[in-house]
Amino acid sequence: MSSVSVIFVCMGNICRSPMAASVLRSELEKADLTHLQVSSAGTGGWHVGDPADRRAQAALARRGYSTEHRAQQFKRGWFDEYDLVVAMDRDNLKDLRRLAPSRSTAQALRLMLEFDPDAESVDVPDPYYGSAGDFDLVLDLLEPACRGLVTHLQTSSPTLGRPDLRPHVMRTRGLP
Repeated sequence: MSSVSVIFVCMGNICRSPMAASVLRSELEKADLTHLQVSSAGTGGWHVGDPADRRAQAALARRGYSTEHRAQQFKRGWFDEYDLVVAMDRDNLKDLRRLAPSRSTAQALRLMLEFDPDAESVDVPDPYYGSAGDFDLVLDLLEPACRGLVTHLQTSSPTLGRPDLRPHVMRTRGLP
């Protein structure tokens, strides 16, 4: 069976996107969908090779999530390698859209909080310049969004082969 692949993207790949990847892996394990591929990257390359921010690691560890991570920068060719590219906020979405090889690829990109119908915003706030508590807030946002993403993956792809998940992703809040 082919595997579905998801990549989360934030700015430096040391806070939000690795946290999202860790939470999604945990949710996939609960749903017995561990064959799905999950990764994360940043639009910028400042932290390539670094572990997740120590505050992100601490927040993940407190809730029992894996902290294993090495930062990487998103590359244009990866649009063809991942079934679903999910940005953490509108700024990173804009950067990814500029990098996209085609208009249809750019339109297929999604925001993380689109997968949480109860989210009050579309942006996962960047906790980097904040306190340790801001990392916990990010997890509070990521957990229901990741559960929603798992549900989306299950309903969009009953066989979880290699479907084209992008056009079927939820469109909420009047986003393009």
